[in-house]
Amino acid sequence: MTHLAIVGYKGRMGQALIAGAASNPNLRVTGQADQGDDLAAAVSSADVVIEFSFHAVTPLVAELCAKSKKALVIGTTGHTDADKAAIRKTAAQVPIVWASNYSTGVNTLFWLTRKAAQILGPGYDLEVVEMHHRMKKDAPSGTADTLAQILAEVRDQQLKEVIRHGRQGIVGERTSAEIGMHSMRGGDVVGDHTVIFATPGERLELVHKASSRDTFALGALRAAEWVVKQKPGIYNMQDVLGLH
Repeated sequence: MTHLAIVGYKGRMGQALIAGAASNPNLRVTGQADQGDDLAAAVSSADVVIEFSFHAVTPLVAELCAKSKKALVIGTTGHTDADKAAIRKTAAQVPIVWASNYSTGVNTLFWLTRKAAQILGPGYDLEVVEMHHRMKKDAPSGTADTLAQILAEVRDQQLKEVIRHGRQGIVGERTSAEIGMHSMRGGDVVGDHTVIFATPGERLELVHKASSRDTFALGALRAAEWVVKQKPGIYNMQDVLGLH
């Protein structure tokens, strides 16, 4: 039996995690925390903490996990460079699964995106398009950023040097080096991601559309069961699924 603490339990993902854990006989939610709650008490009650809250909260959760020797699954996105640095420091003490998306389908998309970029080579223009519900606070999504990072890695580029967020006005012809990024927000869209490979004469599109948060929750719960058995360090959902 794996004991869970859920940070951000009042949110959409938090509620999906609670429902998913209730249907898994190997999991038991022993701690819950949200804004104003006793975070330390929730962390200390569990074997592993699943955090889906706000980027500024994640470093504190990671620090508490390190002190209590609790494994951690991070689902929050939008972290600043300072947030990321603080989180990485704790990985020497506890195992952490840190992924931008916990869907099995999306992680397959990550794998396919890398393979397609390797096969198609530099002759294709690269664009990433994502759409989420109107309440999402960060843009682009963590998943879209991961997709762009994968494309840049395959081409041996620094993403911050080649990323192009939208286009407006007389911007000139598209360069072959740039990676386009486009974020759309509206309605109750759970998460749509498209990677476009375009060249004169043809276009390849890899698309993933999520219709329920349950797929993310089930993936995060799967990661929680996996990470409690690992050594300290940072892992991603590709490690959990064995997609290497």
